[in-house]
Amino acid sequence: MRTLLVILIFISMTTIAASQTLKSFYDFKATTIDGQPFDLATLKGKKVLVVNVASKCGYTPQYAQLEELYKKYSTDNFVIIAFPANNFMGQEPGTNEEIKEFCTSKYNVTFPMMAKISVKGKDIDPLYNWLTVKDQNGVLDAPVKWNFQKFMINEQGQVVDFAAPGEKPFDDKIINWIEKK
Repeated sequence: MRTLLVILIFISMTTIAASQTLKSFYDFKATTIDGQPFDLATLKGKKVLVVNVASKCGYTPQYAQLEELYKKYSTDNFVIIAFPANNFMGQEPGTNEEIKEFCTSKYNVTFPMMAKISVKGKDIDPLYNWLTVKDQNGVLDAPVKWNFQKFMINEQGQVVDFAAPGEKPFDDKIINWIEKK
């Protein structure tokens, strides 16, 4: 009985220590598409939809839906942050300047756009490593399968879920999460 109690205490302390060492979304920094530093901690208290994007993808029209979603819910402590990435068949070959021009001229994007990064592989950005690996985020493993995969971050900076690239911005999964109080 005493041995069992010692084991349970050890497991409990290990679990507490592990949860205290996990990072949150707010521990990361990014660079805007204009080259300015962006501290993700400035988004504390907001729900954040993080999306890896590309301008030459079959899902590229989701930019319009993302912008519509952003306009509809941005007054409700909700924000979308897009990270261009060229990890899938070279579908985002442009420079940050070209990507910004494309997004603003073709889709009138007003939600925050970050500088181009890598969302998988050996050069994966630390934020995306955290988003995709359960040992890092404490919630789920969700390797990025393609452009326009969407990660849902709650007001405390924790990953709560993700939506596959083919799931559209106005799918019930995303809307229900945004509207949940």
